[in-house]
Amino acid sequence: MSIKAVIFDLDGTLLDTIDDIADSMNQALENQGRTPYDVESYKVFVGRGVDELVKAVLKEDHTDQSLFDVVRADYREYYRLWQNHKTKPYAGIVTLLQDLLEKDIRVCVLSNKPEADTVKVIEHYFPNYPFFEVDGQRKGYPVKPDPQSVLEIIDKLGYQKSNILYIGDTATDMQTAINANLTAVGVLWGFRQKDELLKGGAEFIISHPSELMQIIEKRG
Repeated sequence: MSIKAVIFDLDGTLLDTIDDIADSMNQALENQGRTPYDVESYKVFVGRGVDELVKAVLKEDHTDQSLFDVVRADYREYYRLWQNHKTKPYAGIVTLLQDLLEKDIRVCVLSNKPEADTVKVIEHYFPNYPFFEVDGQRKGYPVKPDPQSVLEIIDKLGYQKSNILYIGDTATDMQTAINANLTAVGVLWGFRQKDELLKGGAEFIISHPSELMQIIEKRG
């Protein structure tokens, strides 16, 4: 079956956001007299939404609701201000998006990043690109790997699931694809390693964005 649409994760897949996330959370932690973490630690912490990120950095203290709330609020505010400081598209992503457009393949984004932040960074780094759908984590919707949001995107696309690829950089993304009965494509330029992606259920592993077009051409 030919590929008619792709659904991308955002952080670690389209955009290298880790430095801005780390800077924002570290400032929130330092405000509370907490020790900051290095960037490599954040590559493990991210991917499951803001609440899980806060739980990860606070460790056993995340059960202190007042501490949790203030760190979460401070992080959200710093990230709102700093999300475009160091973030950048991964090498080859802009070309890939153009190639998909030329092939008339619909492009969607589904992130566990809050909806407002997801839309803002997409508009900033990919201005005027005609994404079919851009969704972040929304009130009333569970975070990935729950398939509710991705199934909603599939319904909007109106294609068979065999015509859609799901692309991401974490086991959470691979599990999201499996939960929605989509083909999972894991990327190696993001935040996690090959073993995690394979254990998560990746059917394909790619190390450069151009390799996605090779998969699509084979499917065609």
